[in-house]
Amino acid sequence: MRVAFVGKGGAGKSAIAGTFARLLARRDGPVLAVDSDPMPGLAFSVGVPVTDAPIPDEAVQERAEGEEGPRFRLREGLTAAEAVQRYAAAGPDGVRFLQFGKLRGSSGGLLRSQFAFRQILSSLPEEGWNVVGDLPGGTRQAFFGWGGYARTILVVVEPTAKSLLSARRLARLATVDPPPDAVVAVANKVREPGDVELVARRTGLEVVASVPWDEALADAERQGRAPIDAAPDSASVAAVASLLDRLGKVS
Repeated sequence: MRVAFVGKGGAGKSAIAGTFARLLARRDGPVLAVDSDPMPGLAFSVGVPVTDAPIPDEAVQERAEGEEGPRFRLREGLTAAEAVQRYAAAGPDGVRFLQFGKLRGSSGGLLRSQFAFRQILSSLPEEGWNVVGDLPGGTRQAFFGWGGYARTILVVVEPTAKSLLSARRLARLATVDPPPDAVVAVANKVREPGDVELVARRTGLEVVASVPWDEALADAERQGRAPIDAAPDSASVAAVASLLDRLGKVS
């Protein structure tokens, strides 16, 4: 399974993506959880000790003068699968966690890592690896090469005016060439009976899961803990498990 979660900043995509990765690993591991959002989020939700470390320079080489191809790539002889084994952090339930690093200033310092990150995702063998991704928040950068590995794009939507507008725009951006197999919505922080219908109508997307507003999830995020560890029996974790069931039947 190869899926990526996207949504307006604050919509809750990282919490859902991290929980989804952990549940998927328990059922059908191994899972590579990948974070291309330059702001912190997915590591907390997976339960990986927080690190901002990019893919190290030792793993990357620059294109030789006169050579064609991307400016940077994995060093000669290093495969994508080997890079994951060496540089992806080990997390709970056998999840491996990979990121290109977090912004602390100019993005130029992450350039080498970004190229290597993309190469790993495009070259990692289909067999043997599930991939669960957390795409950049907002609408400007989510699909500029970051989500090409995903067969299913899940747009996480709160039933608020700003989140609904962002989700509608993301749904249009997700129809890249080649397009993913499916672009669907996850209604999050649902409080009212009509919220799911509202999300479907305003975004034009099929809603494949409804995650209720859950104070236990909010407490987990305040503590910086993975929801599946802090509140394993919560309604939100159960809703993500139902999402996994649904996607597993159609993947």
